[in-house]
Amino acid sequence: MAKPELIARLGAQEPPDGGRVVNGGVAALADTSRKPVSYFDMVKRQYLKNRGAVAGGIFLLIVALVAILAPLIAPYDPYAMHPKAQLLGPSLEFPFGTDQYGRDMLSRVMYGARISLMVGFAANIFSVALGMIVGISAGYYGGRYDLIVMRFMDMIFAFPGLLLALSIIGLVGQRGIIWVVIALSIVWIPMYARLIRGSVLSAKENTYVEAARVVGMTGGRIMWRHILPNTVAPVIVVASLCVGVAIRNAAALSFLGMGAQPPEPEWGLMLFETKQFLRINPWVTVSPGLAILLTVLAFNLVGDGLRSALDPKLKVG
Repeated sequence: MAKPELIARLGAQEPPDGGRVVNGGVAALADTSRKPVSYFDMVKRQYLKNRGAVAGGIFLLIVALVAILAPLIAPYDPYAMHPKAQLLGPSLEFPFGTDQYGRDMLSRVMYGARISLMVGFAANIFSVALGMIVGISAGYYGGRYDLIVMRFMDMIFAFPGLLLALSIIGLVGQRGIIWVVIALSIVWIPMYARLIRGSVLSAKENTYVEAARVVGMTGGRIMWRHILPNTVAPVIVVASLCVGVAIRNAAALSFLGMGAQPPEPEWGLMLFETKQFLRINPWVTVSPGLAILLTVLAFNLVGDGLRSALDPKLKVG
C-alpha cells in the first residue's frame, strides 16, 4: 500500500488517546479534555470500593444523627421512671424494654450515644494535639531532647492502657466522664508521639525541607508548613480506629465504677446497673451491649477503609 493511502486511512480513524497522525504514524497526546484526578477524589474512590468501610460509615452516620436528635426522637425522658413498668421485655410501648427503675432502655441508649461519641472524639482530639507537639518537636530537633522525651513516652507506653487510665483516675480521686477523657488522652499521647515522630524523621530529610532551611525559614514554620502535612494520613487512620477503642474503654471504666456515675445514660454504666438482672430479664443488657459492639465494629471498619484508601502504594482503578 502506498504511503499516501496509509496516511489517509489512518487519518480517517480516530487515533487512540487523543493522538494525531504524524509522518504516517500516530503520536499519543495527552487528553486535555480530561480533568486531572485530585488526591481527595482518589482516596474517596478507593474508600468506596470497600463495602465494609461504607457500611461502617453509614452506621456511624446514623448513630451520630441519633445522638444529635435524641431530644427530639427519643420516646421518653431517659431519667423518667415508670414504677409499674419495671424490667419489661421489648414491646410496642418500650421497644428495648425497661430497666429495674422502669426507665425506657431505647431512650437511654439514644442519649448514651451522645456520651460515648463525645468521649471517643474528645479523648482522641486531645491526645492527637499533645502527641503531635511532642512527636514533631522530638523528630525535628533530635539529639538529647529527642532522647529524653521519647524515653519518657516509652515509659508511659509500657503500661497497659486501661490499667493506666484506672490508675490516673484513682490517683486523682475524682470520677466522671471528664476524668475518663483526661485519662484516655494521657494514655494515648505516647502512641501518637511515636507515630508522628517516625513520619517527621522521614519527611525532614526531603529536599524541600532543606530548601526551606536555606531560604531562612524558622524551625516552627518548617514544621507547620512542610512537615506537619506529611503526618496527617497515618494520624487519621489511627485516630479513626482509636475512637472505637476509646468508646470501649470508657464503657469499661464506667462498668468498673470509675467513669460515668448514676443516673447518667452511659452504655457501660447501663451494663453495670442491669447485670444483676441478667437472669430475670436478659433484654436489659442486650441493647447497651449491642450498641457498644456495633459502634466499635463500625469504627474499625471505617479505619480499615481509610488505611487502604490512604495507602500511596495502592493503585486506583
